[in-house]
Amino acid sequence: MPTKTIRHQPIRIGVLGLRRGLTYARGASEALGLKLVALCDVQTDRLQALGRELGVATYEDYDRMLEHDLDAVVLANYFHQHAPFAIKALRAGKHVMSETAACFTMAEGVALVEAVEQSGCIYQFAENYPYMLQNLELSRRFRQGAVGEFVYGEAEYVHPGPADFWNEISPGVDHWRNWLPSTYYCTHTLAALMHITRTLPVKVNAFSLPYRADDPVFARRPVRNDACSMITVRMDNGGVCKLLQYFLRGHGNFVRVHGSRGLLENLRTGDPRMVRLVREQYHERPTTPVEQIYLPDWPREHAVAATAGHSGGDYFVNQHFASAIRAGRQPWLDVYRGVAMSLVGIQGWRSVLADSAPFEIPDFRKKAVRDRYRDDHWNPDPTVPAAAGETKPPCSLLGDIKPTKAQLAHARKIWRQ
Repeated sequence: MPTKTIRHQPIRIGVLGLRRGLTYARGASEALGLKLVALCDVQTDRLQALGRELGVATYEDYDRMLEHDLDAVVLANYFHQHAPFAIKALRAGKHVMSETAACFTMAEGVALVEAVEQSGCIYQFAENYPYMLQNLELSRRFRQGAVGEFVYGEAEYVHPGPADFWNEISPGVDHWRNWLPSTYYCTHTLAALMHITRTLPVKVNAFSLPYRADDPVFARRPVRNDACSMITVRMDNGGVCKLLQYFLRGHGNFVRVHGSRGLLENLRTGDPRMVRLVREQYHERPTTPVEQIYLPDWPREHAVAATAGHSGGDYFVNQHFASAIRAGRQPWLDVYRGVAMSLVGIQGWRSVLADSAPFEIPDFRKKAVRDRYRDDHWNPDPTVPAAAGETKPPCSLLGDIKPTKAQLAHARKIWRQ
């Protein structure tokens, strides 16, 4: 189906979810050809206050917002609930930019892909880590051939914090952050490597690491999941990626790419925006130093991008979405790549529960492949009953964890505040 284009300027957008979504709302600038016209959230007081501040319409009901005179929606609602909202918007003829994850079950992934294909609308996966300054530079140098063909990559998204911070943004025992299996939040790591190497995942083995009893943060949070995961991913060129994500000590984001002729990475210490290129020129006439360490220039729009969140990533996500709509051409972070990244988390959890056995990452660009998974509703969400014929997967490698009285008591003090 031909992609629907927007001829008028600016592109009118509505935003669902005003914690993370506020970044996109404020970034919907005239310079990008975007205009914020509507907000939607269930927290009435905050919604009304932001509506007055930004001078836009407000809705507590998503269906009502879709009836507003708008061209596109940004979905920044809960991690595990994006696909149904995206499908509803696509069927209403709205372009969609969706936060992570793109889908939470295999069946949702099938339905989302087919909704995009049938709608003729733009779908962009709002993964901002590929567009951080250092990762843009790693991608640029890789495409120049600086390190040859992709062999092996590593990416880390390590994001610890004090218990009261997590309790504040995770109100309630059933909040997704308190039960999400450790492999699911894998797109920050995988997206950067996919963007740099232009490869796709085809197989996954995963390992989950439960919280340790002496962790003082764990003692104050009512969690039913594990602390972190390590995922190995075979890519479609034969290369391998190692992904490490979430609650370990030692906050940081790190990307490393080994090629057949050299190494690219950002620095672990000092300024993480700095890039290191190593190229031992064996059997070649030396043309550059073996090692280069430097702070890259912003590729474009330096002043405005430098003020955006996630080291410029939030600016470029908005920019690419607007550009794709105006061009009538799907962005690089399209529905197929967004779903593929999300399937790594789903299949990775299956791997964890199968003693880290390998599981395929199916190619949902092919209908025959989608047909094998369109009724696969395997879902670890403890608030959702198991589908007919399915076994309910636990959210921890250790099984069905029950929060302790001490964990609940501490968290409830924060929730009441």
